[in-house]
Amino acid sequence: MTKPADVSTKKLISLAPNNWARWVTQIPDIVAGEILNSEFQWISRESDVLIRVSSPQHGEFLLLNELQLRYQSQMPRRMRAYAALAEEKYNLPTYPVLINILKTGNNEIPTSFTSNIAGLRAIQDYRVINLWEIDVNIAFQQPLPSLLPFVPILKGGENESIIREALQILRADEELNQLETVLAFFATFVLENTLVQEIMRWDMTVLRESPWYQEILREGEARGEMQGILSAIEINLELKFGDRGLNLMLQINQIQDLERLKTILRNIVTANTIEELQQIL
Repeated sequence: MTKPADVSTKKLISLAPNNWARWVTQIPDIVAGEILNSEFQWISRESDVLIRVSSPQHGEFLLLNELQLRYQSQMPRRMRAYAALAEEKYNLPTYPVLINILKTGNNEIPTSFTSNIAGLRAIQDYRVINLWEIDVNIAFQQPLPSLLPFVPILKGGENESIIREALQILRADEELNQLETVLAFFATFVLENTLVQEIMRWDMTVLRESPWYQEILREGEARGEMQGILSAIEINLELKFGDRGLNLMLQINQIQDLERLKTILRNIVTANTIEELQQIL
């Protein structure tokens, strides 16, 4: 049985902060310093990681990391707000980076926030990294242990042998072995659950310890009970099973029992096939 997962975004980045900072900024001589408190008065987000960094060319500045399970349309405005709040709190310029984990749709993701009211403009640029566009070899070569749990969803990472290689590295390191539940969670998006269970050699119910699994549940509940859960079910059916999954929405939309809908949402992650979900329905 794997150990309970303690896999906050802060923990992931702190595994190799220098390599992480050099990768997200593409500044080769950057040096990561202290990981700072990213609580801004009434705003506190677990997905934010704020690092004090420095480089010979740019001096000292803040690296703001925002990891999102899926891109949301309000992110440009949030990136502007977080960057401004960080600069105000620490009196340093900020380099904001938005890292999107799972692909949603084919729409182009903006890399800046802009507004114009009566001729007065507000502009905030930020870097966007979409993990599905990142070559899986980067996780092994740099090395970037922070990326190892995401191997299955990186470009070229859906191969069983590559996932096994990532798992072997995680299990060989005491500091990394708690990340295997995250690796298993993302493996279920590209492999059948029976194969994932064989690779991991533990009960798939352990996946419910994954913080990303919990985020999916919270996301649905935060959108407002019935409609929110239906929306989360639709998103996850498409991510896991594509158009075949979406075909189930006609039947699911007829369900009026909130607890039953929550049960369906929980089982999407651990279901092997569409047929298993149909049995639940």
